[in-house]
Amino acid sequence: MNHLQYETSPYLLQHAHNPVDWHAWKPEAFERAKAEDKPILVSIGYSTCHWCHVMERESFENEQVAAFMNEHFINIKVDREERPDVDQIYMEACQAISGSGGWPLNCFLTPDGRPFFAGTYYPPRPAHNRPSWMQLLDNISGAFRTRRQEVEQQAQQLTETIRNADNLFVKPDWANVPAEEAFSKVLITNIFSALQQQFDTRYGGFGGAPKFPGTMGLRFLLEYHHLTHNSVALNHVEFSLQKMIMGGIYDQIGGGFARYATDREWLVPHFEKMLYDNALLVSLLADTYRLTRNPLYKETIEQTLDFVSREMSSPEGGFYAALDADSEGVEGKFYVWNKKEIEAELKEEAPFFNAYYGVTDEGNWEGVNILHRRQNLEDFAREQGVGEEQARQRLAVAGERLMSLRARRIRPGLDDKSLLGWNALMATAYAKAYAALGKPAYREAAERNLAFLLEKMKQGSGQALFHTYKEGKAQYDAFLDDYALLIEALIETYQVNFDRYFLEQAGDYTDHVIEHYLDPETKLFYFTTAGQQDLPLRRKDLYDSALPSGNSTMVHNLHRLGILLGRRDFSELAIEMLRGVRSAVERYPSSFARWARAMLYQAYPYYEVAVVGQNAGAKAKGITAAFVPNMVIMSGEESNEGFPLLAGKGGVGDTNIYICKEYACQAPVKTVEEALAMMNISSSTL
Repeated sequence: MNHLQYETSPYLLQHAHNPVDWHAWKPEAFERAKAEDKPILVSIGYSTCHWCHVMERESFENEQVAAFMNEHFINIKVDREERPDVDQIYMEACQAISGSGGWPLNCFLTPDGRPFFAGTYYPPRPAHNRPSWMQLLDNISGAFRTRRQEVEQQAQQLTETIRNADNLFVKPDWANVPAEEAFSKVLITNIFSALQQQFDTRYGGFGGAPKFPGTMGLRFLLEYHHLTHNSVALNHVEFSLQKMIMGGIYDQIGGGFARYATDREWLVPHFEKMLYDNALLVSLLADTYRLTRNPLYKETIEQTLDFVSREMSSPEGGFYAALDADSEGVEGKFYVWNKKEIEAELKEEAPFFNAYYGVTDEGNWEGVNILHRRQNLEDFAREQGVGEEQARQRLAVAGERLMSLRARRIRPGLDDKSLLGWNALMATAYAKAYAALGKPAYREAAERNLAFLLEKMKQGSGQALFHTYKEGKAQYDAFLDDYALLIEALIETYQVNFDRYFLEQAGDYTDHVIEHYLDPETKLFYFTTAGQQDLPLRRKDLYDSALPSGNSTMVHNLHRLGILLGRRDFSELAIEMLRGVRSAVERYPSSFARWARAMLYQAYPYYEVAVVGQNAGAKAKGITAAFVPNMVIMSGEESNEGFPLLAGKGGVGDTNIYICKEYACQAPVKTVEEALAMMNISSSTL
């Protein structure tokens, strides 16, 4: 066994028995590289990565290959989910060299950690215009020994390229322009128009294959519709969600979404299930349901959270990171079906089930069937000559029988570490699901998870937190994204339980982030703290990709907390952050969709809602059941001078609802319906 046997990451432990002398990303590996003057190979992946498994089987388990790697390199394995800071820097190097990236990511470094070459998967024999892994190793090793000066120059140039990448999208153009002009409604319209150019109007979502859910772009459209009443925006959100829910990217009998579809039609998923995708989609579905009351979204939220509870939740209150795409070494084997096994299990009900889920003798992918819905239930029931509710019941019973059959299969691998930021995303999803559906268990799940994070991830007595936790051990300093998503979850949970502990914690952690992560020059946040010494440079992550960036999330947090806590310094920092990226967001909104949402609320300011009196909690819950994204709300039985929204507002035995903007309030009203009408919301959506 190698050095990885002492780690907790499932991905690293998968490689602990390799003949390669793998180290974790720890100081001793770099000390050895310097002492022996050897190049470092950093191989980065994650436990549910299909091609990572392939390269392990082909190369890292090969004794001859391992012997060469051990002789000529210091070999480090990195779980990109444990160390996104490491992955971020060396992925940037790979993209600078080749124009693309992916995992496994294999990067070659000088002994002091600077990259000089990087690539992704390499086969055991030359193929597809790629050298074999051994050819590459031999070439890199030879270059390091005989052309050291060239290697050092390349490392220096790559490092500077990565360092300067932060500045590509940060411009001073709007620094001195008044906020109302910089973030006008014209800007918002331009952003929508740019996103609209990327609509897939045939299958939903954005662009072609491979196709990712694009939740942040869809959320912008949902909120843009709410503020402008643009029906095209809402139609595309609903069309996209329905296509995903009916497609193979959604687990039709077990609930939960796969990471992405390999095709444009959402039929063939890459079968791994990530916690963060399901969190982001549940949040989006919950808000879309609050607006539309479409029962399909309610059903999908419930099924997905049942899946999370059943397969992704720890007894301690945490959420696991991911489920693998592979089982028994075959991608998707756990999830696909052949027609004969369905017929054997369902017997006379099989034709009905197969007709709805598109099951055929020949299959729709590699000779097997990925379950998907070819039409909505109402139309299907009509075609079959049965009532819609009867069809629903028959399909549900059949699905339960197939779930029981599937449970006897060998399960995909579970990555059972808990990551702070991903957990916080799911806590937010549960809070939003509670607001939409009113199930107390959802609110309790959010509260329980936040209690778990604030206890198990804590470093000492201060505000510092760890990034990852498994089997009683937390490690690695938390990153910007972790804190930003935690603060968001604390705010969202406060917005449904009105326990000021959560709001106060959000304020304290925001102060911590400003102290330890803020670049005072650009007014943007670094991904890592200044005290972290094991990387060649500090980066700022700005893109909203599969996950929202910590910076864009912090803009929303600062804006909302600025109102809720009366912290003008928070509000002003949020605007300064937006100024720096304003041009980039207008030009590339699909890569900055959460930033774009923050700009929405400069053009369309928040309603500030205070509910005060004996029935404040119940009436506040009634308000949050509606979709009002441009709202922050506080609730209390009496006025409270410590919070501007509650200061000087008394219920005097009754409950008053105050609708304000910039702390200027209209006359209070008594009912939820009146309050919603003042915010131009119809109570018919409740």
